[in-house]
Amino acid sequence: MSSSFLSDLHKANISGVAYKNIQLKKKLLAYFATHELGTIAELSKEFNVSIPKINDSINELIEEKLVKDYGKLTSNVGRKPNNYGLEANSAYFVGVQVSHDYLSIAMINMKKDLVAHKDEIPFHLENNEKSLNNICKEINDFFNKHNVRKEKVLGIGVNLSGRINYRTGYSYSYFNFYEDPLSNYFEKELGIPTFLENDTKALSYGEFSSELVTTEKDVLFINVDNGIGLGIMINNQLYYGKSGFSGEFGHIPIFDNDIICKCGKKGCLETEASGYALRNKVLQEIQNGASSLLTKKFQNVEDIRLHDIVHAAKKDDTLSIEAINEIGEKLGRGVAALINIFNPELIIIGGILARSEEYLSLPLKNAINKYSLSIVHRDTKLIVSTHGEKHAAIGACLLLRDRLLAITEGVIS
Repeated sequence: MSSSFLSDLHKANISGVAYKNIQLKKKLLAYFATHELGTIAELSKEFNVSIPKINDSINELIEEKLVKDYGKLTSNVGRKPNNYGLEANSAYFVGVQVSHDYLSIAMINMKKDLVAHKDEIPFHLENNEKSLNNICKEINDFFNKHNVRKEKVLGIGVNLSGRINYRTGYSYSYFNFYEDPLSNYFEKELGIPTFLENDTKALSYGEFSSELVTTEKDVLFINVDNGIGLGIMINNQLYYGKSGFSGEFGHIPIFDNDIICKCGKKGCLETEASGYALRNKVLQEIQNGASSLLTKKFQNVEDIRLHDIVHAAKKDDTLSIEAINEIGEKLGRGVAALINIFNPELIIIGGILARSEEYLSLPLKNAINKYSLSIVHRDTKLIVSTHGEKHAAIGACLLLRDRLLAITEGVIS
């Protein structure tokens, strides 16, 4: 990378004075990221560091084009000191959402501005090298299209479904046919430090950082997609658990059935309350002779995808509406259990099925009222988010930025 400081950000073997200098610069950047502007005196007081030392670090960051002198604030009283803040486009963070049927790629700058994105890139997720290579190809095509200089990209976050350990870079569900961490493969292919993240956790972080969350500190995000994922925020921190595998909400054994879940067990919530379950139910009803708008659009019912069912429901297709209603009621039983356990301030429902809005949310709320303790759920607000998959890519960008600059207080584990 062109800047020595940017190059050193990812290195773990730096010690002594150099390490202290890097840490101070990270603190300064984090301060500007959360407060926008600051004076030398304010920064000296905030970090209990001498004014000359702060001044030297600020000047070095200005030379590296990471910080900008914004001059004096306008005032008619007294002499005002100069204010400093981030140089917005000095560096970038890229997030990639890998879904079953498409990719979404987003790029933000140091000030969290979305500077480029491409949504719903045609893609089919399979657990093989061809699918893995296609992800790398699309990322490189994104860089070429937007004329992105790789040396200005501080990191790439790749979201995958299933078990991901973001700390080690291993994926245990997809592309786990290499001995080395999967993150190393991406880094070699792309030439940029790359980090893996569970897709629901990245989407959760995007939602927790959005306008949907205001003063709430304890929030749950439920991702109702083909599977069911859970993001947990406790006291403003994303909860990961020991190995990063927290939030396997879809695999709670809640139903007494003989349906084999994709995890290999029976009775999981996903077997009857997920996008997979919805699609299977709709296809079975059509094959049994049910009429639907979907049969007019698709000659082969196997071509029907989850978003097609949601779209049909919003076009008043009775079969799709009734199937989503049933999914909502069953999902509500699981959500009621979460409310009884966590007593959260806010629950956000997102994912593809959230686009069906009241067709999912109304039966879900009825089930919550039926199965949760009223004294507990009355304090929980439930909202539906329709931000979509782009928000998962943005969430990956934000996680990268906030971790690298040490903006987050850390994660609970």
